[in-house]
Amino acid sequence: MEFINKKCVVRCYGAGVFFGTVTAKNDTVAGVEVELADVRRLWYWDGAASLSQLATEGVRSPQNCKFTVKVPQMIVTQVIEIIPATEAAIKSIESIVEWKR
Repeated sequence: MEFINKKCVVRCYGAGVFFGTVTAKNDTVAGVEVELADVRRLWYWDGAASLSQLATEGVRSPQNCKFTVKVPQMIVTQVIEIIPATEAAIKSIESIVEWKR
């Protein structure tokens, strides 16, 4: 499956969950590494039972979600899963106000 230039939900070992456009995917000695553009860390979500549902449907309780500020570029390592987001999920995730403390 090709993920390049697609908006995806990416789960990493120990680093959490991210949403952004995949610009590169590399297999390294340390595991799979993914380069992302326009990235947000999805720290907490409400209204989706799993990442699969989040990437497919988005969230149903956006007011309760904690998605961080957008970062222009990021490399994440030890990637466990990459899930392409549907248009409905993209619209939902991108509508969430940036969570700041």
